[in-house]
Amino acid sequence: MQLFHPYTFYISADELPRQFTWPFCYEPHPLCEKAVSLVRNHLRSQPRLAMEAAKGKMFGVLVARRISDGTVGFLAAYSGLLDGRNDLPWFVPPVFDLLAPGGFFKRGEAEISAMNDEIARLQSSSEYVALKAALQAVTQTAASDFAAAKAGMAVAKARRDEMRRSTLTPEAEEALLNESRHQKAEYRRLKQRLQNGIDLAKRQLDSYETNIVRLRAERKTRSASLQRRLFDNYIVSNALGDRQDLNQVFRAAGIAMPPSGAGECAAPKLLQYAYDNGLQPLAMAEFWIGKSPKSEVRHDGHYYPSCRGKCAPILAFMLQGLDVEQDPVAREAAREHRPTIVFDDDTMTVIDKPAGMLSVPGRLAAVSAVDWVERELKLPHPPRAAHRLDMDTSGLLVMAKDAATLNDLQRQFESRTVVKRYIAMLDGNVGSDSGRIDLPLSPDYHDRPRQRIDLQGGRQAITNYAVISRAEGRTRIAFTPLTGRTHQLRVHAASPLGLGAPIVGDRLYGRGGGRLCLHAAHLELRHPKNGEWMAFDAPVPF
Repeated sequence: MQLFHPYTFYISADELPRQFTWPFCYEPHPLCEKAVSLVRNHLRSQPRLAMEAAKGKMFGVLVARRISDGTVGFLAAYSGLLDGRNDLPWFVPPVFDLLAPGGFFKRGEAEISAMNDEIARLQSSSEYVALKAALQAVTQTAASDFAAAKAGMAVAKARRDEMRRSTLTPEAEEALLNESRHQKAEYRRLKQRLQNGIDLAKRQLDSYETNIVRLRAERKTRSASLQRRLFDNYIVSNALGDRQDLNQVFRAAGIAMPPSGAGECAAPKLLQYAYDNGLQPLAMAEFWIGKSPKSEVRHDGHYYPSCRGKCAPILAFMLQGLDVEQDPVAREAAREHRPTIVFDDDTMTVIDKPAGMLSVPGRLAAVSAVDWVERELKLPHPPRAAHRLDMDTSGLLVMAKDAATLNDLQRQFESRTVVKRYIAMLDGNVGSDSGRIDLPLSPDYHDRPRQRIDLQGGRQAITNYAVISRAEGRTRIAFTPLTGRTHQLRVHAASPLGLGAPIVGDRLYGRGGGRLCLHAAHLELRHPKNGEWMAFDAPVPF
């Protein structure tokens, strides 16, 4: 089946992308948006696939030009599996078919699965369960017998001490000493006897557990070996004609082992098919269809950047030789920003930071708010930010000029005595007028800096909210965070478990486009030196 889908309408040279998409932050090109519409049409024509996609799946499109005749069209892909398959017609194939029947990966998986079954069988066997129970019983009995023996010795000692308060004959004193020696010897013999019983029970259990530990170690070794062999077979190319396997790609990025699932996202599939089939990549977009996972924030029809953990090293290699757009985030950070000084004295400075400016120096070569304050106020050394605002967030930022002030301010933030209020514009209508969101967060380790809802192991994150107004499908809202987690307000707004309405302009959790409409508008704290309660406000710029 034809996998390159030519557009059926006329496309002028001016309508073609000028540069290839920067995959980690972008606005989709109109030709990508048209391709997405055609992908949706195709899914609607396949009821079973449409039903599977509705469960939630990331898709991607690549606009390309056929080198042989200049025809412009697109490729389509999905991440991982769809309907249990990685080889559905109409979509590009995987970089490597790990599901090939009889292939080494399926055989290796079956062997590891058999080891899992054997470990589970050993752990659930009646003899193993009985031995564990026996060890527990003998340990508890020993503890009880030890305690009883100690208590008996204490009573006997107290009786002897009472007897010694009166005049004793030498014979009586010797009898008491002999009694004490006998009891101590009996206690040592009891201790040894009970310990022997515990050791015997442990040895019997160890014969089982040694086998379980051996199987686990062998499983770990086999799994690592299988993963390395798998990634040896994921061969990717770039526009320069270079080819590397994923083990090489990740080692070059300083990462010893590619993460599980590397190479299975839509972007590498699309680029590899283009390189292998005489197509020149022009633009790319990845988008979500269907329900959002509970832990992640994904909205149907929204475009998303490529993931950093799995895709960044791969795309850094595969995009070599293409004329790629400059990173818009780096471009925005490098732009000249001018904060407003709201308050300044000899201990601290409060500024109104514009959106797009880093709070503190980071990986981007750009002037941060800290740098700007140091330069603007001609300080002898850089101030220290007492808290952080995301680069995309505007508003009030507090900086300390000395260590004592920094410690005091940080204690106020950590003890939650600082009052913070943010104003945001949400993309959607929030039903309730006010409420509290209590959803713990943890980093998405394969897609930093994104955060995810983690109901089991996440750090507590609490946000109070109050709707200010609703109009034209948007909600202006006031957030009062009671904790200060990374991206807390952005995730609480966008998550289906929260408000289900991402902040306007949120390129990570929403539609992107324009500035992030989140502003730190109000702040209250005690002055670190004189203890005066202070309140600061910054006008909302949207």
